[in-house]
Amino acid sequence: MAGLDKRVSTYEEALAELTDGMTVLAGGFGLCGIPENLIAEIRRRGVKDLTVVSNNCGVDGFGLGVLLEDRQIRKMIASYVGENALFEQQLLNGELEVELTPQGTLAEKMRAGGAGIPAFYTATGYGTPVAEGKEVREIDGRHYILEHAIRGDFAIVKGWKADHFGNVMYRHTAQNFNPLAATAGKITVVEVEEIVEPGELEPSQIHTPGIYVDRIIQGSFEKRIEKRTLRD
Repeated sequence: MAGLDKRVSTYEEALAELTDGMTVLAGGFGLCGIPENLIAEIRRRGVKDLTVVSNNCGVDGFGLGVLLEDRQIRKMIASYVGENALFEQQLLNGELEVELTPQGTLAEKMRAGGAGIPAFYTATGYGTPVAEGKEVREIDGRHYILEHAIRGDFAIVKGWKADHFGNVMYRHTAQNFNPLAATAGKITVVEVEEIVEPGELEPSQIHTPGIYVDRIIQGSFEKRIEKRTLRD
């Protein structure tokens, strides 16, 4: 146990024990709610051969995309390539192993991992390349494929507010994959915009209870916009 006070003061301390070959779960959707400073620390540490599980892989030059630039990711488990040209290039060139997973299935894989459920059946992907090599079962006249849960050595998460105990709130759509990833890491690290005293967060507004969180750190964030649309 990390103890009741989950605060750490440096990003180096936040990702202590992260080594080559580990599996990292990363919250965020596009550039919304991504743990950008924790990603930067992974880059600084120079760890290699990582398996990264996230909805997508950021964009060129920001978010998880910076780990592609330094060839730190061996395998990417994601729901889509997104706006990242380098991701597409490494995939097509065979430099990056990619497991494209339907978005809802990816979310459930992490949720199941956090809940201690080893696998589940889903109709999503049946009859498509997603189902190749997977167990198929017919239930009530409908075909389902078996999908295995995902757990990570580390989960890196972006929150809005947290208290010393690691209870976390997310802001609006930044909830996305963050609460799911937070439950499924052997070590879960959350970076937040503000750390408050215990008791300041309304219990009914806490999204991730501190029991799932090992370390929290307060940071500052660029919050870059992935695609800006303007109307005259």
